[in-house]
Amino acid sequence: MLKPTFVDDYAAITETLNKYNQGVAKADSSIMKPAFAAEATIFSSKDGALNGGAISGLFEGIDTAFKATPESRYAIAYIDITGTAASARVDTNDSSDGQCFTDYFHLLKIKGIWTILSKVFHSHPSA
Repeated sequence: MLKPTFVDDYAAITETLNKYNQGVAKADSSIMKPAFAAEATIFSSKDGALNGGAISGLFEGIDTAFKATPESRYAIAYIDITGTAASARVDTNDSSDGQCFTDYFHLLKIKGIWTILSKVFHSHPSA
């Protein structure tokens, strides 16, 4: 029987998600890039239409449209793991210019490393 790896996988996924969150807080895509596969995608719904594409769009937006916000707060709401596949939800408050997001990530364990393959998000309206 194989030894369960859930606890180690959970910790590794948390570390991957933290790279993303730190990149958002510091408005620096170079911090988050290692968390994503080169083929990763990002999508959302904007004005009722599909919006997004290659993950490079996220990196460009972080570097040009975001400002560093050390007061940004986030919570990993859940991580669901099945073997080498996982999904996670991250809620962020007070990122650049007070924005709040709910992000859904899909990850795969590739060569022993948890890697984000897709991000789908909802941007909450400002109060």
